[in-house]
Amino acid sequence: MGFKRLFGDKKNLINFLNIIFRGRKDIVDLTYRDTELVGTAEDIGTVIFDLMVETISGEEIIIEMQTTSHSNLKKRMLYYASRVISDKAPKGDRRGWGYALPEVYTVVLMDGFHMPDSSSTNYFHDVCLCNRDSGEIFYEGLGFIYLELVKFGKSEEESETDLDKVFFMLKNMSSLETLPRILDSEVFRRFFRLAKYAKLTKEEQRMYDISLKRKWDAEAVRLFREEEDALRKKEDALRKKEDERLKKEAARIKAEASRVRNEAPRIKNEATRVIKEERAKIEAEKLAEKLKSALNLKKRGLSVEDIAEDLGLTVEQVEKLK
Repeated sequence: MGFKRLFGDKKNLINFLNIIFRGRKDIVDLTYRDTELVGTAEDIGTVIFDLMVETISGEEIIIEMQTTSHSNLKKRMLYYASRVISDKAPKGDRRGWGYALPEVYTVVLMDGFHMPDSSSTNYFHDVCLCNRDSGEIFYEGLGFIYLELVKFGKSEEESETDLDKVFFMLKNMSSLETLPRILDSEVFRRFFRLAKYAKLTKEEQRMYDISLKRKWDAEAVRLFREEEDALRKKEDALRKKEDERLKKEAARIKAEASRVRNEAPRIKNEATRVIKEERAKIEAEKLAEKLKSALNLKKRGLSVEDIAEDLGLTVEQVEKLK
């Protein structure tokens, strides 16, 4: 697809970003930033982006092209965005800073693999911080946009919106010899001229391939495959062990249920007896407290009738107190 040539053209990148932001942004100009973000301390490593730009209004946008699946793709993109945010904090005295954070967006083009840990059928994922219950946006200034090309299956005639046309162009670019009728506009004519794979030089292809197969990505792919194999073996073993456990548990439950059925009458009688005893004990304690209070009141000269009425006792009970 010629990622570097396609998005290394400022006008084309602006057109692309305005389309995928779907009206939320009106980007008129931008500046290409250094793709290498060096850590500020020895224990903070360097991060290398495919592309990074800053718009004229201050938004920071990371653009990544991924052609192989990664088990930690989402975490990586979150880490990238976090590094950009933390890099904006002033060093030293921050009292006058007021957490004036820029808006940071990460755009990921996913070619040839599905979104990890997702059952969604959508091919366009526009992610932001929101309230889980109401769906209300909590913070607009941090966003992630994933373009899952492998799930886009619309034909030329079905691609009606500009967003669908971008997907159609990106997914079919290597096989397109001429510009489709639906893409006959200045925006997509420019897109087509820049992205047509047949026009890339061998050197550009080599540079592009290298940029997609950096050491970090290659290591992530290797670990992902190892984790998949290990997980599959572990799941098989656990499934077999769980089947055996469930059989034993079913037999134990059946035996326990039979025992409980036999024990139920005895347990019911015992429970009834205990409840009666507890109630009697509580009533006796209450009566003892009342009699104690009645004796004190009697010593203080209150009449037997008043004491009995106030404490809910009989006159006979009060008269017997000494």
